[in-house]
Amino acid sequence: MLFKDILNKKAQLLVPEFDRLFEDVVKNQTHEGDLLLVRINGFYDPEVHNWNTDKKMSPYLIGPNKEGHSEGLHYEFIHDYRTQNLLDQTHEDYLQQLIWDPAKKAERDALITKEEKSIQLEMLIYLKIWEADMFIKKYYQILRLVNGEPYDWHFQIKESNRDKNGTGNRDKIIRELTRDRLKDKYPEIYNAFKNAFRTQLRNSIAHSKYSFLSRNIHPNNYIKGDPAAQIRNIPFDEWIDLFHDTMMLYNESIRFMNRAGELYSKAAQNNNLLFPIRVTRKDPEEKTEFELLSHRIQFNDWNWHRNDV
Repeated sequence: MLFKDILNKKAQLLVPEFDRLFEDVVKNQTHEGDLLLVRINGFYDPEVHNWNTDKKMSPYLIGPNKEGHSEGLHYEFIHDYRTQNLLDQTHEDYLQQLIWDPAKKAERDALITKEEKSIQLEMLIYLKIWEADMFIKKYYQILRLVNGEPYDWHFQIKESNRDKNGTGNRDKIIRELTRDRLKDKYPEIYNAFKNAFRTQLRNSIAHSKYSFLSRNIHPNNYIKGDPAAQIRNIPFDEWIDLFHDTMMLYNESIRFMNRAGELYSKAAQNNNLLFPIRVTRKDPEEKTEFELLSHRIQFNDWNWHRNDV
């Protein structure tokens, strides 16, 4: 269940910081097209060299790729939940319904059963967000740009310890390369990340190692002496708080990208529907190239201008 009053309270803290973060990215990016690359997903794919084509293709591409198509599918599920389960009732009024009253035991039990089912759906959404390559990639790239670093064409999430070429595993990218870089200038966004993303909780959900008892989530992956596995229980109301932070980070990432899309669409319309980008290559050699993208307003998409001439 999503409570409008909780989302509104969190929005009062987070939305101004996200607005400032957007403005800072536009100001601090070292090439005017880097944020556009976040919006349209620039990526490197060495498999291009193995494509059966007469024309030599560049492994530096733009478009949804696998992670973008995955993002679209999961968006449909998440959007349905966030619109169909948004309550006008305040969280405080909801808690009043849960106060023990022998005369209302049946109603209270039914409400808790409904709550438990809702949380299990929210756990699925929690994984869909915090495991999503595109969600992680966008925030990682945004934090690079706001710190004056170029768009990372070679971003890659490590899927195993055997992967030696990746940017990092999900934990490292989310915690060290994104969350921790927010702390000084964007403390409310940092706090939302810190509260929402909990590795032990994510793992317990992913491996179905949890149970519910007395409006508490009990992860079954507590490990004595392991500082990363010290959660014994999470009260439902604490879950509500961290899940609302997760949804705010998800919602704001969408709003951020929509603002970027509008910004570059307007800029292209003032420049013959063209906009420059920078490609920081490593293949076949390290060098920086500059390209033009063409914008199709009717489809709200972008293509390589070299393919249009």
